[in-house]
Amino acid sequence: MSSLLRGEEMCLAQLFLQSGSAYDCISELGELGLVEFRDLNPNVNAFQRKHVNEIKKCEEMERILGYLLREVKKAHISLPERDMNPVAPSPKHIMTIMEQLQKLEVELGEVTRNKEKLQKNLLELTEYTHMLRITRNFVQRTTEQEPLQVHYEEFPFLEKDTRMDYSSMQRLGAKLGFISGLIQRAKIEAFERMLWRVCKGYTILSSAEVDEYLEDPDTGEPTKSVVFLISYWGDQIGQKVKKICDCYHCHLYPYPSSNDERNDVVEGLRTRIQDLHTVLHRTEDYLRQVLIKASESVYTWVVQVKKMKAIYYILNLCSFDVTNKCLISEVWCPVNDIPRLRRALEDGSRKSGATVPSFVNRIPTTDTPPTLIRTNKFTSGFQNIVDAYGVGSYREVNPAPFTIITFPFLFAVMFGDLGHGVIMSLLAFWMVRYENNRKLKNTRNEIWNTFFEGRYIILMMGLFSIYTGLIYNDCFSKSLNIFGSGWSVKAMFEAKKWTNDVLGANDILTLDPNVTGVFKGPYPFGIDPIWNLASNRLTFLNSYKMKMSVILGIIHMSFGVVLSTYNHRHFRKKYNLYLVFLPELLFLLCLFGYLVFMIFYKWLVFTAKDSRHAPSILIHFINMFLHAEELEPLYPGQSGLQGFLVIIAVLSVPVLLLGKPVYLYWLQNGGRNRLGMYRGYERVRRNSDEELCLLRSEDMEEGSSHSELTSSGEHLSEEFNFADECLHQAIHTIEYCLGCVSNTASYLRLWALSLAHAQLSEVLWTMVMRVGLRMDTTLGVIFLVPVFSLFAVLTVSILLVMEGLSAFLHALRLHWVEFQNKFYSGTGVKFCPFSFSLMPSSFEHDGLL
Repeated sequence: MSSLLRGEEMCLAQLFLQSGSAYDCISELGELGLVEFRDLNPNVNAFQRKHVNEIKKCEEMERILGYLLREVKKAHISLPERDMNPVAPSPKHIMTIMEQLQKLEVELGEVTRNKEKLQKNLLELTEYTHMLRITRNFVQRTTEQEPLQVHYEEFPFLEKDTRMDYSSMQRLGAKLGFISGLIQRAKIEAFERMLWRVCKGYTILSSAEVDEYLEDPDTGEPTKSVVFLISYWGDQIGQKVKKICDCYHCHLYPYPSSNDERNDVVEGLRTRIQDLHTVLHRTEDYLRQVLIKASESVYTWVVQVKKMKAIYYILNLCSFDVTNKCLISEVWCPVNDIPRLRRALEDGSRKSGATVPSFVNRIPTTDTPPTLIRTNKFTSGFQNIVDAYGVGSYREVNPAPFTIITFPFLFAVMFGDLGHGVIMSLLAFWMVRYENNRKLKNTRNEIWNTFFEGRYIILMMGLFSIYTGLIYNDCFSKSLNIFGSGWSVKAMFEAKKWTNDVLGANDILTLDPNVTGVFKGPYPFGIDPIWNLASNRLTFLNSYKMKMSVILGIIHMSFGVVLSTYNHRHFRKKYNLYLVFLPELLFLLCLFGYLVFMIFYKWLVFTAKDSRHAPSILIHFINMFLHAEELEPLYPGQSGLQGFLVIIAVLSVPVLLLGKPVYLYWLQNGGRNRLGMYRGYERVRRNSDEELCLLRSEDMEEGSSHSELTSSGEHLSEEFNFADECLHQAIHTIEYCLGCVSNTASYLRLWALSLAHAQLSEVLWTMVMRVGLRMDTTLGVIFLVPVFSLFAVLTVSILLVMEGLSAFLHALRLHWVEFQNKFYSGTGVKFCPFSFSLMPSSFEHDGLL
């Protein structure tokens, strides 16, 4: 809990790694994820570092693995379970893995190329078969077929004769030729127009569509093709036709000159196609066997290559000592993990067989350490909410432990509904129940991943919504009469206040709580269900929820101010307790805390009998600043107390504005001798120079500046600037005082969204479910099914998703702006340990794993 509240204590350490054992030591550190490495070669180019060649080898192996994974995925072969976590291979085994991958790539590439070549040959033979079958009757058509509507300028007699044989063409002295092939159906019209424009009537085009789909060799997708036969005369025309066919990517095949030759070709094609099917089937079986064998080891290789590349990347961050026999690296490490770090270095040295062990040495530093807050699967979601605002400064109070309770509670105040809370809780419980399901965790849907990562937040929001729904006594806009209402109508008739004539003459009647027996007492838990029937229900809930929002807001902000004391005490700035914390708390409580007091006082003092004479709290609060005369005071001595509170609040502003800068200025000048006496005692008390350096570094980590411990008055004067401190404190004072007013008003969103959610729920019930429930015929039962389906869909989409997201965002704003800015700066740097488990793989990003 201490780590979650304030973060881990960090230290800077030096690792002295022997050259022979550095690889194994860093491998052990990567498995544990204990340290964050610093770059000791910031001025060295990435391509000039020592292990750049090893990193290139790893990238080459990643390229081969990507090729293997794509082929495995293309063949629809499932990868084995990924529960194993192989260790990084030793440097001498890297070449073995490289050779295995290269051999597998060559074999797989050769088989794949053979398969593609066979498929291409099969496609060509299939197209040739279709071309021969369809063009069989193109030359000699029957007169029943559609005539060719073509005009020929050089041979006008062809316009009169709708059918022409090739013997008549030969008598004209032209050399007749044929070009046949296939073209995509989308290109046939443009192809025909181009032939006409270029050849000017010296061609005859006949075409017919292939019945079945053929695979496109370029894209691999099934497409529709058209068989064409072009008859031309003249060699020059033939050359033009061939060039046009090349431009339109036509597949040309030789056209047989006789039927006997055609039959021989078809018979030969049939035999070759059968042989190709057999060879292709065997090739695909062999390719699948190779891929299945590769899939058994590919995940292990991926993990090993990822670890190797990460290790060499870390080795490039280290520097050599003067003897070039020892690697030196600097790491940030939690103080509590120093023993584990030492054991990891010992294990790495023992694995490598090094005679000289590697060791760690803690060193002092003036740099600000990174922030490490240990979380688990439950607290990580709430910590992410805080980190989205800003990573906490080193060792400052972390709002996440308190956000676990306050965030879902404020959400539930705006979302409070028993039925909606149950649905949300069941969904979250289902996600928690199957949180280890790989299909749910490894989806590529970002929206689903967002909900799944926040499953514990949704669960807490649902449970708190159930609680506030019981408080509001609201379940799908209906109330639950569990304990029995505290109001009784019978007493009004017994007291002769109501009669049958009164009932007939009035549509709305008012229960009088002053009549004995009408009001028996408050409802045991939550709001009395009779308010769901009252005509002034909205007026009552408005008053109740508005006051509740103000009370919760003041308590929440006051709690944030109180939490700032933990930072002041921890960072040894006790003057902030008197010059910052106390004025802030007095200003907030003397004004808005007094408003909360008046709300409770009015609730407790004024009963039903004198409630009509109860004064307005808002008017009293305004008159508190205007010093107006009170007509009806809430209590005796109210004016004097209010004046005293206003004076205290006003006086706290100059203290907050000038107190801290003046004190620091006095500490720099007037308090110099006293400071020197204290520091002199401190120096005498400490024994050695090493201990002094370590203690100074610890003081730095806990908030004391290094100059405060050792520097002279001149050095202090250089760092302290009175004008800058006054400006900073003036901005803080203005922001805080105005923020108390605006932040208090901001908490009224709790009231507004709660009423909006309740009204939307009531409108949905009235306009959908009530329509189906009012039909009392047999048809009404059948009609109720689609009505309930519509009601369920609208409830989930509008009230749960849209309203839930709205309430989530408003609760987020209340924590970031109104609560955290009272004590949380969020200007730190997150601790990023070197851990193999935290390193994402590029294959996972591409969806190959």
